[in-house]
Amino acid sequence: MNKYIFLFLLFGTVAFAATTGAGLPWEGPLQTIKSSITGPVAFTLSILAIVACGIGLVWGGEMTTFVKTLVYIVLVIALVVGATNVMGIFQTTGALI
Repeated sequence: MNKYIFLFLLFGTVAFAATTGAGLPWEGPLQTIKSSITGPVAFTLSILAIVACGIGLVWGGEMTTFVKTLVYIVLVIALVVGATNVMGIFQTTGALI
């Protein structure tokens, strides 16, 4: 019993100073997705999608309910992606997708 206490006292600081590794395996792909969503290409595409959806809703009187629903879904996604980039301008953080 005493030799275990001695070993713990001798090597305990080494065990507590050890690092946990590089992180979880899915952190790299999630960081890539975050960079893709918040990058300049995504911001440009979101602006174009907002304009296209606005034009479609204003002058698309003959659209069916299904097509209008798809336009609203695209508009919401574009607003979420655009809002993430706009929040970055003000040095704050928004919700990450």
